[in-house]
Amino acid sequence: MRKTLMTGLTALAVIGAAAVPALAQQRDPAYAAARAEGKVGEQADGYLGIVGNPDPALQRLVDDINIKRRAVYAEKAKENNATLEAYALTAGCQAVARTVPGEKYRAPDGSWQTRTSAAPTRDARCP
Repeated sequence: MRKTLMTGLTALAVIGAAAVPALAQQRDPAYAAARAEGKVGEQADGYLGIVGNPDPALQRLVDDINIKRRAVYAEKAKENNATLEAYALTAGCQAVARTVPGEKYRAPDGSWQTRTSAAPTRDARCP
Protein backbone atom coordinates (compact mmCIF):
# COMPACT_ATOMS: atom_id res chain seq x y z
CA MET A 1 0.00 0.00 0.00
CA ARG A 2 2.76 2.47 0.97
CA LYS A 3 4.71 1.71 -2.21
CA THR A 4 1.59 2.22 -4.35
CA LEU A 5 0.84 5.49 -2.59
CA MET A 6 4.41 6.73 -2.99
CA THR A 7 4.46 5.74 -6.68
CA GLY A 8 1.22 7.61 -7.29
CA LEU A 9 2.44 10.60 -5.34
CA THR A 10 5.68 10.61 -7.29
CA ALA A 11 3.82 10.97 -10.56
CA LEU A 12 1.56 13.65 -9.16
CA ALA A 13 4.37 15.52 -7.45
CA VAL A 14 6.28 15.77 -10.69
CA ILE A 15 3.36 17.64 -12.20
CA GLY A 16 2.40 19.72 -9.17
CA ALA A 17 5.86 20.51 -7.86
CA ALA A 18 7.27 21.29 -11.28
CA ALA A 19 4.63 23.93 -11.82
CA VAL A 20 5.36 25.89 -8.64
CA PRO A 21 9.07 26.64 -9.20
CA ALA A 22 8.58 27.15 -12.93
CA LEU A 23 5.77 29.63 -12.39
CA ALA A 24 7.63 31.44 -9.63
CA GLN A 25 10.70 31.73 -11.82
CA GLN A 26 8.69 33.14 -14.72
CA ARG A 27 6.98 35.69 -12.48
CA ASP A 28 9.91 36.76 -10.37
CA PRO A 29 13.36 37.40 -11.80
CA ALA A 30 14.63 37.72 -8.21
CA TYR A 31 13.91 34.00 -7.72
CA ALA A 32 15.80 33.07 -10.88
CA ALA A 33 18.72 35.26 -9.83
CA ALA A 34 18.83 33.84 -6.28
CA ARG A 35 18.75 30.31 -7.66
CA ALA A 36 21.49 31.02 -10.22
CA GLU A 37 23.64 32.72 -7.57
CA GLY A 38 23.33 29.75 -5.20
CA LYS A 39 21.47 31.75 -2.55
CA VAL A 40 18.55 29.30 -2.50
CA GLY A 41 18.24 25.59 -3.04
CA GLU A 42 15.84 22.68 -3.09
CA GLN A 43 15.23 20.51 -0.05
CA ALA A 44 13.82 17.00 0.32
CA ASP A 45 10.95 18.35 2.42
CA GLY A 46 9.57 20.02 -0.72
CA TYR A 47 10.41 23.55 0.25
CA LEU A 48 12.95 26.05 -0.93
CA GLY A 49 15.76 26.78 1.50
CA ILE A 50 18.13 29.68 1.95
CA VAL A 51 21.83 28.95 1.65
CA GLY A 52 23.75 31.08 4.12
CA ASN A 53 22.47 34.20 5.83
CA PRO A 54 19.30 35.63 4.35
CA ASP A 55 18.61 39.27 3.81
CA PRO A 56 15.02 40.40 4.45
CA ALA A 57 14.10 40.55 0.76
CA LEU A 58 15.39 37.02 0.11
CA GLN A 59 13.58 35.72 3.20
CA ARG A 60 10.30 37.26 1.97
CA LEU A 61 10.82 35.74 -1.49
CA VAL A 62 11.48 32.25 -0.12
CA ASP A 63 8.59 32.50 2.35
CA ASP A 64 6.23 33.52 -0.47
CA ILE A 65 7.33 30.64 -2.71
CA ASN A 66 7.06 28.15 0.15
CA ILE A 67 3.56 29.34 1.06
CA LYS A 68 2.52 28.77 -2.54
CA ARG A 69 4.16 25.35 -2.62
CA ARG A 70 2.42 24.35 0.61
CA ALA A 71 -0.94 25.36 -0.85
CA VAL A 72 -0.34 23.21 -3.94
CA TYR A 73 0.88 20.29 -1.85
CA ALA A 74 -2.12 20.51 0.49
CA GLU A 75 -4.56 20.56 -2.42
CA LYS A 76 -2.88 17.66 -4.23
CA ALA A 77 -2.49 15.63 -1.03
CA LYS A 78 -6.18 16.03 -0.27
CA GLU A 79 -7.15 15.03 -3.81
CA ASN A 80 -5.06 11.88 -3.46
CA ASN A 81 -5.90 10.93 0.14
CA ALA A 82 -2.31 11.47 1.21
CA THR A 83 -0.76 13.50 3.99
CA LEU A 84 0.69 16.90 3.27
CA GLU A 85 4.07 15.69 4.54
CA ALA A 86 4.12 12.63 2.27
CA TYR A 87 3.18 14.70 -0.76
CA ALA A 88 5.73 17.41 0.09
CA LEU A 89 8.48 14.81 0.56
CA THR A 90 7.76 13.24 -2.82
CA ALA A 91 7.69 16.68 -4.46
CA GLY A 92 10.94 17.60 -2.72
CA CYS A 93 12.65 14.42 -3.86
CA GLN A 94 11.65 15.25 -7.43
CA ALA A 95 12.75 18.88 -7.09
CA VAL A 96 16.19 17.82 -5.84
CA ALA A 97 16.45 15.30 -8.68
CA ARG A 98 15.59 18.04 -11.21
CA THR A 99 18.31 20.42 -10.10
CA VAL A 100 20.88 21.15 -12.76
CA PRO A 101 24.65 21.51 -12.45
CA GLY A 102 25.52 24.63 -10.50
CA GLU A 103 22.28 24.73 -8.49
CA LYS A 104 22.15 24.13 -4.75
CA TYR A 105 20.32 21.39 -2.89
CA ARG A 106 20.31 20.20 0.69
CA ALA A 107 21.90 16.77 1.09
CA PRO A 108 20.47 14.21 3.55
CA ASP A 109 23.17 15.16 6.08
CA GLY A 110 21.85 18.74 6.13
CA SER A 111 24.71 20.29 4.21
CA TRP A 112 24.21 22.42 1.13
CA GLN A 113 25.70 20.88 -1.98
CA THR A 114 26.23 22.27 -5.45
CA ARG A 115 24.86 19.97 -8.11
CA THR A 116 27.46 18.53 -10.45
CA SER A 117 26.89 16.41 -13.53
CA ALA A 118 26.41 13.46 -11.17
CA ALA A 119 23.03 12.67 -9.65
CA PRO A 120 22.38 14.50 -6.38
CA THR A 121 22.54 12.65 -3.11
CA ARG A 122 18.91 12.16 -2.16
CA ASP A 123 17.09 11.39 1.06
CA ALA A 124 16.73 7.64 1.73
CA ARG A 125 12.95 8.12 2.00
CA CYS A 126 12.75 9.28 -1.62
CA PRO A 127 10.80 6.96 -3.89
